[in-house]
Amino acid sequence: MKHFDIIIVGGGMVGLAMAKLLSEHACTVCLIDQGPISKALTDITEPRVSAINAQSQQMLNSVGAWQHIQADRLCAYTHMQVWEKDSFGRIDFAASETEHAQLGHIIENQNIVNALAAVSTNNLTVLEHTSIERIDISDQLALVHTSKQLLAGKLLIGADGANSIVRKAAQLPISFWHYDHTAIVSTVQTSKPHEHAARQAFTPTGPLAFLPLNDQNHCSIVWSQDTDEANRLMQLPAADFERELAVAIDMQLGPCELLSERVSVPLSMRYARQWVGERVVLIGDAAHTIHPLAGQGVNLGFQDAIALAQALRSVSADALGQRSALRAFERERKAQTVKMIATMEGFKQLFSGANPLKKWVRGTGMQLFNHAGGIKRSLIAQAMQG
Repeated sequence: MKHFDIIIVGGGMVGLAMAKLLSEHACTVCLIDQGPISKALTDITEPRVSAINAQSQQMLNSVGAWQHIQADRLCAYTHMQVWEKDSFGRIDFAASETEHAQLGHIIENQNIVNALAAVSTNNLTVLEHTSIERIDISDQLALVHTSKQLLAGKLLIGADGANSIVRKAAQLPISFWHYDHTAIVSTVQTSKPHEHAARQAFTPTGPLAFLPLNDQNHCSIVWSQDTDEANRLMQLPAADFERELAVAIDMQLGPCELLSERVSVPLSMRYARQWVGERVVLIGDAAHTIHPLAGQGVNLGFQDAIALAQALRSVSADALGQRSALRAFERERKAQTVKMIATMEGFKQLFSGANPLKKWVRGTGMQLFNHAGGIKRSLIAQAMQG
């Protein structure tokens, strides 16, 4: 048996960030992942990307990861354009309306993982290619039975995604509902340059986002549609899909060409009603998943990791893993997450359907908001800081 103060399950972006944030703590940390963590990037930008806001960038910089991000595979975006198809409603954001040079960065998830993994951390043991066979949790310890050895920790952090085995082992209850949306993600080449603008068009069956990549004519798409419509789009020949894609974005970037396979991801909301148990705490997708229409999923997970690292600074070695020591963290993060879930659901419901009166109300509201300088700047600042 190997003993650690803290065991983190999950070597994705949030789990790795958590491990690096704990490097300043006087504790021993073990991170477990069932696969390889660092991987070479593919020649074409991978479909899974994230929109990293200013607060997340600051965190990545503070732990020494930002300098390891492959610079030719990230794109700063300076504008955001949001509109509804077949409507006059439109909102335009610009970095020039803030004190920042950009609104955020679009970065491949694997690029972020590689950068975090490249940061040297003295108190961290990383176990790759290690599957978990069983987790036993008692008042005194969390025992993780792996395919290679038995690990014991005072605190077990679940950063292992939406189907978290840590959450299941701790029997922490969740609420969930299906959005009845499926997201289609891919990398595409456009005829016109994106000019560092992120674009999102709301259609009656769901939103379509074009996220700018380092090449001026490459974008990552996230096309969230009613599941039946998404299934139809997935079955289309490439040429037909490309044609419908260009039309859906109102030909803003001209004809499009697929550069990668289309990947479909069913979308569900999950929310852990309890994030903290004796010897266990959840962060990231293990605690919550939300609709991707605002691109805030990983930023929300990074905020969990930042808040947990701060909370653990004031926890004594004897109290590490006790539920009472992390109740304030749980209250704070649950409140922020519920607010984000409610906002995403509100947007989804607001922009669903093609009722003429509802479209007029949406269009009028978007136009009014677009010209409300102070309110708009406040929302931009909030989105950038998470």
